[in-house]
Amino acid sequence: MMTASTPAAPTLIETLDPDMTARMTSRRGLFNRAVGTLGALASAPTVLAVASTEVFAQGLPGQVVDVLRFALTLEYLEAEFYRTALATPRLIPARYRAVFTQLARHEAEHVRLLQGALGAAAIPSPAFDFTAKGKYPDVFANFDTFTTLSSTFEDLGVAAYKGQAGNLQGTPVLTTALQIHSVEARHAAEVRRVRGFVGWDGAFDAPLTKAAVLAAATPFLAGGA
Repeated sequence: MMTASTPAAPTLIETLDPDMTARMTSRRGLFNRAVGTLGALASAPTVLAVASTEVFAQGLPGQVVDVLRFALTLEYLEAEFYRTALATPRLIPARYRAVFTQLARHEAEHVRLLQGALGAAAIPSPAFDFTAKGKYPDVFANFDTFTTLSSTFEDLGVAAYKGQAGNLQGTPVLTTALQIHSVEARHAAEVRRVRGFVGWDGAFDAPLTKAAVLAAATPFLAGGA
């Protein structure tokens, strides 16, 4: 089972450019707006990250906006997947419900964090088909199918964030992306343990390109191929 731990404070605020820091005229005001955006369930690191990225919401480089939109689409997928599963009676055994409840909360926070970083450039959530056009018709009726897809989505998220890290080099957004990446890796390990496997495959993980990630995710988009 997942257990709570005290997370370390994010380093993004500490690495802000002095000119950007000067624009953060009221740290308390930024924190209050971040809390208002995220809601009461938001963790302290996420509130800090939103507060510190707020100054970058306007004028982000096009490449960074593209990466964040790509990440937001994957987070939308995961958040909706767990939200639907938790609302489905008798799908998740009682002993695992706390695990997937926590995963759902994390994914919802990731969505709100990325929306906050993008500001007006954020895209709306697409519609999803978690049966993948009928390939997994029992996804919300069979716990084994559900956890198989959960593991697939979490592993995909880890590889996707890793694959895009190079496109965020030199930007403050990289720290925020890495905060999400490490949590997604913990999710992936936890879901593997729920399925009865060890939480790792080996000493190294390979990144995936955007094209490879989209190819894997597209069948789960309601309008996808």
